[in-house]
Amino acid sequence: MGSNIFAFIIVLGVLIFFHELGHFLVARFFGVGVEKFSLGFGPRLIGKTIGRTDYRLSLIPLGGYVKMVGEEPDTEIDPALIPISFTHKNVYQRFAIVAAGPLFNLLLAVLIFFVVFMTSGISVLRPVVGEVDQASPAERAGLQTKDLIVSIGGTAVDSWEEMSSMIKATRGQAFEIGFERDGRLRSARIKPELKTTQNLFGEEIERYLIGVRPLGDWLPRKLGFAESLALSVSRTWEITELTVLSVVKLIQGKLPAETLGGPIKIAKMAGAQAREGVTALLIFIAVISINLAILNFLPIPVLDGGHLMFFTIEIISRRPVSVKIREIGQQIGIFLLIALMIFVIFNDIVNP
Repeated sequence: MGSNIFAFIIVLGVLIFFHELGHFLVARFFGVGVEKFSLGFGPRLIGKTIGRTDYRLSLIPLGGYVKMVGEEPDTEIDPALIPISFTHKNVYQRFAIVAAGPLFNLLLAVLIFFVVFMTSGISVLRPVVGEVDQASPAERAGLQTKDLIVSIGGTAVDSWEEMSSMIKATRGQAFEIGFERDGRLRSARIKPELKTTQNLFGEEIERYLIGVRPLGDWLPRKLGFAESLALSVSRTWEITELTVLSVVKLIQGKLPAETLGGPIKIAKMAGAQAREGVTALLIFIAVISINLAILNFLPIPVLDGGHLMFFTIEIISRRPVSVKIREIGQQIGIFLLIALMIFVIFNDIVNP
């Protein structure tokens, strides 16, 4: 239990630090004064004041914040502080400052994946046939267990994932499949069949398949700088898309609400990943960082997305949203967040 809590604090601390660092750096870039940079909420435990900013570690490690000069638009401000006031910056600068938090969480994911790929490389599932379905196009083409697929339609294949993508791209058109058996190269004509399968959300989808399953032959592969960077961006984008789609499915009711996890589940998962090793924990932090970014982009007042929504309205209408509307939005946002927190903690307890 203690290791879970420690891992949870580490994960949360890294995520919060990068999130608030995004707000802080962009605020300073636009000349906004920052009064506090805090990891955690509540009473100040330790810290150091440098210039105007009090860098502090606070008692409750469940969040963090950057307190900027003139952050509240309805409060009076010393005329001498107007040049460094957040409220007095133009709407595009304010938009950038707020958006920087979740964007830095996405950047953190890219950096983590890059470090992991550069140091550990990746594991590639070789396109080796493990099982051939009966009465499938693969069986009719003569494919057998342990055949190594080397080309699809004349294009070389390096992994099972690449092979699957190429088959999907044929859109059911017949193609030449090249494979190696007992050291000899062979080829056959094969036409994929449209089959109904299930996606990650349990929904039925149609895919073009040839009827083979992988043998499970994984091969380690080292990556260079450029390849690691490209794959880091690609992997972050893929997880971001999946996260956004999951949120949409939750709203549509197509994904069970029981899948939502709160701090207890995250602590357990963090502890489990920490016991697996540093690489597993880093990847876990990257995935959670992406989830945190998407959560903060939701147009809910109190969250960064809520502020961005108000700024967007201001850009379109060319005048700020009234203080009264913002206050009502804040109250609704706080209610929604409290309700969500209660629900996910309840989920954690009843679905350990």
